[in-house]
Amino acid sequence: MTIELIPLPLPPTADSSKFATFGREVKGVNPCSCTPDELEAVREALYRHGALLFRNVSLTPEQQYSLTKVFDPNSDNFGHGNNKIDTNKESILHHDLKTIPRVPQVQLIGNGITCHKTVVSPEDEANDITRFYRWHMDAALYDLSPPRVTTLHAIQVPKGPKQTVRYDDGTGDELVVPLGTTAFVSGQTMFQILPAKLKSVAVRAKVKYAPHPYVWMARSHVRSPGIGLESEGLEKSLDELPPWTEEKIKVYPVLWKNPVTKDLSFQVHPGAAAEIIISPLPNGIVREEGDMYPDGAHITKLKDVRDLLYKMQRPGIAPSLVYPHDWHENDLVLFHNRGTLHSVVGTFKPDQVRIFHQCNLAASDDPIGPSDEDVMRWA
Repeated sequence: MTIELIPLPLPPTADSSKFATFGREVKGVNPCSCTPDELEAVREALYRHGALLFRNVSLTPEQQYSLTKVFDPNSDNFGHGNNKIDTNKESILHHDLKTIPRVPQVQLIGNGITCHKTVVSPEDEANDITRFYRWHMDAALYDLSPPRVTTLHAIQVPKGPKQTVRYDDGTGDELVVPLGTTAFVSGQTMFQILPAKLKSVAVRAKVKYAPHPYVWMARSHVRSPGIGLESEGLEKSLDELPPWTEEKIKVYPVLWKNPVTKDLSFQVHPGAAAEIIISPLPNGIVREEGDMYPDGAHITKLKDVRDLLYKMQRPGIAPSLVYPHDWHENDLVLFHNRGTLHSVVGTFKPDQVRIFHQCNLAASDDPIGPSDEDVMRWA
């Protein structure tokens, strides 16, 4: 059977030129019973398009785990470790994810809890105003390697009118979304739209993540647009964290290379970042006025780390660059977790219930960053 790929329906707010390759609906194949050739076609399509949608899919948690494992056969554990979220009550993820006992690689996701510094007023909530919860990738970012792929299966989708996401950052940006949507942005686009001077920083930079970052940030508040955290000094001290060792701390390039297209994606979890290390401009690059960090830098002040990441990442979540998926029950979405960021969205009434099964697996390898040729091209 031949696989058919159809562009996803974009909202009127989307800049279609920025979604030329992003997102496809897959027809002509059952993801639970693919032949090896079909699986390879699905795998390549995922890396080329970032997100794949299958409609009307009935699959068990066991089947979802098996499908996710196809993309990394040597991986066995949930992205944060099997049963780790349930036992670590200090983690911000404890309230958002519940392990399915018989398949610990699959998590149950409900309505979620927001933790912005400021909140939408009850009056605005009544008028269907909401926010992005938290833009992120699925990754422990300590000890375990970031999953390659995440699968999301819609079990129960809330019914209700569309809502308006307010960015509440002084820009006036708003985005109308379906109730209970998952919003996606392309890391490739996030990099491509940067001005040249910031592209140079991105291609030379690495991020050092905090140990046990989801415990470390547990008391912190999310910025109003959902991208990164406020700098209020609320992070837990290293002495307050569970036992940790330096060798398990993750240091990753800001840009990650797509294994099929070889394109670079801006792939940083802004809330978990603790430091930024920037290499000097390489030999052979002519220095110009306005170059940023031409001699390199090691940024350790948390506010400076967050402000720089916000400057680079906030443009990438502009309303015209967001794909808010309109979920139907039994939708199955696969997305390239090393090339996209996503966010839960929505404010729910007591009778509006959102139930999903999510699976991602701690990878058997680490992401690959820019090559020497990439650095010379973009620095």
